[in-house]
Amino acid sequence: MTDRMGVPDRQAIDGVRRVTLQDVARLAGVSKATASKALNKRDEVHPATRRRVVEAAEELSFVPSGIARQLAAGRTSTVGVLTNDLEGRFVIPILAGAEDALGAGQISVILCDARGDAIRERRHLQTLLERRIDGLIVVGGARTEPRPSLGRDLPVPVVYAYAPSQDPDDVSLVVDNVLAGRGAAAHMWDMGRRNIAFVGGDPSYIASIEREKGARTALRAHGADLIASEMNGDWTEWWGRSATTRILEEHPDVDGIIGASDGLARAALDILRERGREVPGSVAVMGFDNWEIVVTNTRPQLTSVDLLLNDLGRTAAHRLFSAISGEPMQAGVEQRPVRLRVRSSTQLGL
Repeated sequence: MTDRMGVPDRQAIDGVRRVTLQDVARLAGVSKATASKALNKRDEVHPATRRRVVEAAEELSFVPSGIARQLAAGRTSTVGVLTNDLEGRFVIPILAGAEDALGAGQISVILCDARGDAIRERRHLQTLLERRIDGLIVVGGARTEPRPSLGRDLPVPVVYAYAPSQDPDDVSLVVDNVLAGRGAAAHMWDMGRRNIAFVGGDPSYIASIEREKGARTALRAHGADLIASEMNGDWTEWWGRSATTRILEEHPDVDGIIGASDGLARAALDILRERGREVPGSVAVMGFDNWEIVVTNTRPQLTSVDLLLNDLGRTAAHRLFSAISGEPMQAGVEQRPVRLRVRSSTQLGL
C-alpha cells in the first residue's frame, strides 16, 4: 500500500517489512544515491537537500544497516584468515588467538584453508578480496620456513603469522625458536645437568635446527656443549625412542635430554622408564610446544617450552587493527617471545 507520492504506507512498513533507504529517498524526493550521501554527511550534498533527507529518515524511523554504513565508509569490518594447514595443532591456537582479538573488536572472520595448494590459495585470496575484507592474516602451517609473499600490490594490509613472508617489506610475526632452544638448555644447566643431549626432528624443518642451535649457544656460554645431537630423523615417537636408545648406549652418563618436540620428549621418557633410569633423578627430560594433551599426561609431567601461539595470533590481529586504522606497520620479521613451563620431568617436587 502506498500514498499518492509513492511512499509506502507507515503501517505497512511497521507491520510487514523494514524501512529501506529507497523509502527515505522517495519521501525526500531524491535519488537513493543522494539519500545515502546525505545520511553519510558527504560534502557534495546541498544543505537543504540534506535536511530534507534527514527529516524523511526521522519521519520513517529509518535505521541504517550497519553493513551499509561500513561500506559507505569503505569498511566491511571483515578480516580474512588464510591458512595452509587447518588440521595442524600449531595453526589452531594461532587462529583461536586471532579470532579472540578480532571478535573483541567486533570484526567478522572469513577463514580459508588452501591445504598447501598455491592455486587454491590464489583462488581463496581472490574470493576474500571480492568480499571486500579490510585486512588479511596469513597463517603458516606446521613448517616455519619463509613462504612466498602474496605480493605488494594488494589493496588491504597483510600480516604473516608463524611462517614469515620471503619479502622483507612484508610484516611477519614468528616464534623465536633459537630463543626457545637457549631457554631449554639454560633451564637444564640451572637444574645441575652437565651432560645434555638433543633429539631433533625432521632435519628439513628449520624449527628443529634453530632449537638445537639455541641449545648449543646457551651451553657454550658456560664453556660446555651438547654431548650428543641426533638430528637425522623425523617427528615420530618411533624416531624419538630410537634416538634416545642410541644416546643411552653411547653416552650412559647423560643426565639431560631435550626433545625438539613434546612427542620426541615423551618417547625419551618411555625408553628411560624401560631402562630403569629415574626421571628427573637420573635424567631430566623436556620438550617444546607445550602440547597440553601430552605434557600433562606423561609420567612424570613434562617440562616444555610454550611457543605462546595464542598470543602470536592475538598480536597478529592487533597489528592488523592498527594498519586498518591507518597506522603504519613495521616491516620485517618480528621474533615473538616464548615461555618455559616447568614440570616434574626436570624438577623434583613439582
